[in-house]
Amino acid sequence: MLLESEQDVEIVGEAASAKGAIEAVGELAPTVVLMDIGLPDISGIDAARQIKEINPQIAIVALTIHEDEEYFFKMLEAGASGYVPKRAAPEELLTAIRAAAKGEVYLYPSLAKLLVKDFLAHDSGSRNEQALDGLTTREQEVLAHLADGASNDEIAETLSISPKTVARHRENIMEKLNLHSRTELVKYAIRKGIIKP
Repeated sequence: MLLESEQDVEIVGEAASAKGAIEAVGELAPTVVLMDIGLPDISGIDAARQIKEINPQIAIVALTIHEDEEYFFKMLEAGASGYVPKRAAPEELLTAIRAAAKGEVYLYPSLAKLLVKDFLAHDSGSRNEQALDGLTTREQEVLAHLADGASNDEIAETLSISPKTVARHRENIMEKLNLHSRTELVKYAIRKGIIKP
């Protein structure tokens, strides 16, 4: 198997069903869960939600045959940090797993375009309209780097602060802007023009 040959990837468990995966997560507490959406008992989407409820720190990468918007957006809403179609090159899957392990988001390029298209198609509405003004200058800097895909360690090095300080700023940003995932943060940053789609 591809993953077993990678020195920086350790497989700590496997499951043939969603229920098995949920139970294993409670026992093994992995950093990343590689989840097939099409599971035999309950959907990978529901399983992802339950896993995030058990441990919000676990990153989930979806591996799927589905490339349509419905599954893509539902999986992101469930808290997935990555979404990779099964037709993707093995290197893409490894990239997604490594990104998720660092707290980053990885979206397969064709699917990332769907996300940007959807975000731009909806107006920002009144939600969070004035919220950016409620962020400190440092929080706005951290927000820009987070939305651009930088890891906590990379932001810490760029801004000459500790990774723990970055994590604290990130929590404050999420709370002030009423955001619950990195995907929502990227969406917000695109709408506000903080980063370019």
